Amino acid sequence: MDNQDKIFEKIKNAAQKNEEKDFAAFEKVWSRVEEKLDKKEDKKVIVLWKKLAIAASLLLFISLGYQFLKTDRNQITPKNTKENPIVIKGKTNPKITSPKDTKENNVVIQEKTESKPTDKFSKNIKSNAEVILKKQMENPVALTEADTISKINTSTNGNGIASMQAKSVALNEVIVVGYGTQKRKELTGSVTSIAATKGKKQKSENIIETLQGRVAEHKISANTSQGTAGSNLNIMIRGGGSIASGNEPLYIVDGVPMNTDISAIKPNDIATIDVLKDASSTAIYGNRGANGVILITTKNGIFQNLSKKQLEQKLKKLDKQKKATLRILPPKSIAVSQEEYENFVENQFETPKNAPLSTFSIDVDNASYTNIRRFLNNGQTVPKDAVRIEEMLNFFKYKYPQPQDQHPFSINTEYSNCPWNPKHQLLKIGLQGKNIPTENLPASNLVFLIDVSGSMSDANKLPLLKQSMKILVNELRKEDKVAMVVYAGAAGMVLPPTSGDKKQTIISALDNLNAGGSTAGGAGIELAYRTAMENFIKGGNNRVVLATDGDFNLGSSSNTDMQSLIEEKRKSGIYLTCLGYGMGNYKDSKMEILANKGNGNYAYIDNIQEANRFLGKEYKGSMFAIAKDVKIQIEFNPKHVQAYRLIGYENRKLRPEDFKNDAIDAGELGSGHTVTALYEIIPTGIESDYTTADLKYTKSNKTDNYSNELATIKFRYKKPDGDKSIEMVKVIENKSVPLKNASDDFKFSAAVAWFGLKLRDSDLVPNKSTDEIKKLAKEGLSNDEDGYKSEFIRLTETVK
Repeated sequence: MDNQDKIFEKIKNAAQKNEEKDFAAFEKVWSRVEEKLDKKEDKKVIVLWKKLAIAASLLLFISLGYQFLKTDRNQITPKNTKENPIVIKGKTNPKITSPKDTKENNVVIQEKTESKPTDKFSKNIKSNAEVILKKQMENPVALTEADTISKINTSTNGNGIASMQAKSVALNEVIVVGYGTQKRKELTGSVTSIAATKGKKQKSENIIETLQGRVAEHKISANTSQGTAGSNLNIMIRGGGSIASGNEPLYIVDGVPMNTDISAIKPNDIATIDVLKDASSTAIYGNRGANGVILITTKNGIFQNLSKKQLEQKLKKLDKQKKATLRILPPKSIAVSQEEYENFVENQFETPKNAPLSTFSIDVDNASYTNIRRFLNNGQTVPKDAVRIEEMLNFFKYKYPQPQDQHPFSINTEYSNCPWNPKHQLLKIGLQGKNIPTENLPASNLVFLIDVSGSMSDANKLPLLKQSMKILVNELRKEDKVAMVVYAGAAGMVLPPTSGDKKQTIISALDNLNAGGSTAGGAGIELAYRTAMENFIKGGNNRVVLATDGDFNLGSSSNTDMQSLIEEKRKSGIYLTCLGYGMGNYKDSKMEILANKGNGNYAYIDNIQEANRFLGKEYKGSMFAIAKDVKIQIEFNPKHVQAYRLIGYENRKLRPEDFKNDAIDAGELGSGHTVTALYEIIPTGIESDYTTADLKYTKSNKTDNYSNELATIKFRYKKPDGDKSIEMVKVIENKSVPLKNASDDFKFSAAVAWFGLKLRDSDLVPNKSTDEIKKLAKEGLSNDEDGYKSEFIRLTETVK
């Protein structure tokens, strides 16, 4: 600008000097000067903008470079496609040195475009995902049509790019947030997990039945309180201690919490079932998971993307369809050739004139009932000889009063109408064993004799056996001791006598057991009894606990050889408890002989709930005898009794002279146990198809002195460590009450016997109506805290 001012000043001076002169070229000169000045100004402006543009470009370049290095992200933008980000999410820092460093990484693909609700946006990708994605970033390959990463296929191209399922959706952005591995059980903390393959092996109508017997040391108990076919089952998840009934768990179906009954879900639609308890459930689901959580994952996610309301509506609809099509199918027949049951003939009617005395041994076993339950729950026909009515009766508990005198049990009788033949009468005899407090029980010397042969490999055999024994171990005290003997190809001791307070040592020995080899049952019994004798506790509870499927050999494998062996061992004063497991090749006949001839009892464990009942809740009754060799003999008054027959106890009958013979073995009664027996009676003066006509030359010896007595009943028993029997006598009055006024125990026990006679297809029962059996059982339904009686009512409906 200074030059410009100088030029203007020169022009002004020149103009003043030559003011009067004519300057012809002035205009031309002036225009040239102005043009020159304008060009200089333009050059200055252009230089300034160049500097600004360079500075802005550098700033933009540095910013983009910084962002690229900071995020380590790349962008793949195929042509003519929509943009969709893929986000790979994980837990740890992305540090992988080789494809073997991790097992799995989750790739979650989230779409921004419209998609159907059934589209899936997550798949599993192998551990070399990071390497493959890095290669893809360095050498991008256009992905024209892709939706989800399905698997790694390194053979398809040199870069090992993940193969894609074709769909008109593009991959716009790949963001690596982090990745790592974590086992599923670490996330759920489940007590147990059931895969779909396991559910297929167990035939069940609904998923609740699939759960039964598969939760170790915790109970998933089906409470059939409604007692009708097709009714919903209630589930309680609990451990060794009991909780209030009605506390159902929280159900999570495909991630949706719900309260609706889950039995409508078909077992074939289930992929996995996880059961959570205690901290693992409350940590995730809070107070809602206080009663446990059942996580159900369906195949193909059939319930995914449904709201809680939609899910409950769908399940209710399925439940209605199920009930609408519900029908009782005829039971399937089974190949009983693989299972062995002792044949016996049902007791017939006898007259007091020909057989004035009826003598039998008590039987506290209840294996027959749980075995029957197994058949019925599996939809199978119950073999006739598998039905022992006395064991069905004695499975249930009745409200008999505790003994008030020096004897170890009380005697209770009741006389009323026979429900399956109104012309006949029914006499019920009940014994109630004295309940001894745990602190007063004698010390125990137990020997576990466990079958680990190859036949015990099934899930409902050795695995269930080990969990059952753990329940028993939890009941042991410091003064008790346990040894463990196993047998397969040979017998051996796997645990020397160990104090009952060292539970973890005992449980570890159980966990280490595996099935395999042949079955040397005889050698096992010999070693178990020898171990029990070496550690014999005088005045204590010395007992061998045999757990097997009964498929073992003793010499020539005959039942006679086994009976001789066990009768010899009985003389040692050691009791025997037999626990039966499994199906298909189950040898019930062997187990029954062992228990009957070996001073013992017998239970069939069909699931973990039965193990908890027999070895947990009824531990004292199952393991501690308060009386042994208990015999019953009854004499009927011919004035009132035309004929009688004992319901059940066919393999427990004794000769009249055996009653006073202390050398004859009989049954044991445990602490708190109940024993029930029923007699069907034809009163005098009643015409019956089951009795003979009056004889011409044989007259009844009627005695007026006993005109009001129906019968006289006698009992003999020995103390647990005694050798001399003690006798008890009770007179039964000839006083019958109408069936409607009979006690609940009378009605229910009569219904159980009636159902057993139906299963045996008895020729002595004219009325075999299932509806009437169920009606009578419902009338006698009481004192059913654990739901066993309600379960029985449900079972009656499965047989038409």
